[in-house]
Amino acid sequence: MHAAQAENVHLRVVGALAFRMHCPRFAYMQERLGRAFTDIDFASYSNQSSKISKLFLILGYEEDFIVSRLYGRGRLLFHDHKNKRHCDVFLDKMEFCHDIIFGDRLERDEPTVPLAELLLEKMQIVKLNEKDVIDTMMLLREHQIGDSDRETINATQIAGLCARDWGLWKTVTTNLQRVETAALGRQELSSGDRTDLSSKIKNLLTRIEAEPKTTRWRLRARIGERRKWYRDVEELSRV
Repeated sequence: MHAAQAENVHLRVVGALAFRMHCPRFAYMQERLGRAFTDIDFASYSNQSSKISKLFLILGYEEDFIVSRLYGRGRLLFHDHKNKRHCDVFLDKMEFCHDIIFGDRLERDEPTVPLAELLLEKMQIVKLNEKDVIDTMMLLREHQIGDSDRETINATQIAGLCARDWGLWKTVTTNLQRVETAALGRQELSSGDRTDLSSKIKNLLTRIEAEPKTTRWRLRARIGERRKWYRDVEELSRV
């Protein structure tokens, strides 16, 4: 990140490392899984792509031009073969089961994306795995739910996005309920942990449901699950 700042390159950390950086008190949840950070993922803007490529070249990385061609202006991948590291850079949006568009949100926090986007990074994944659940519980346990981005999970931002996109709403609300069920069933968590997680998830769900829905949302809701509301993603897309 220091190198990016020195070269005036706009980068924000996403993925497992970002969760770790933002959750010092509850990092032990990741440690129990033995998570290693061999890959580092970033978010940026497409108008920074040439600067990003030059920066990683200076740092000794090799650009994966196959990925660049495959994703167009949406993604860059770099390899440090010597140290067996990879860096994925998502440009303008995280494009997985749903699109999480950055807009001007990257300026709201550093060195990671804002907490709302970190939570959505996991909650927009239709097929959650164990690591996704752990990262989500860790983030929720560490932070309060509120209406700002200052070490707070911005419920206004999350609810607003879900109110405009029925598919995102469906996946996010389903996954929040899954995480709550998983937390309540984990004996290694204290009763305080389970109560706190359940309370925060219920708070988020209430905020999401209370947000006025757009006409587009209501029209798509009539179709419901009769039509697929998400895209399948390859393992390369997971962070």
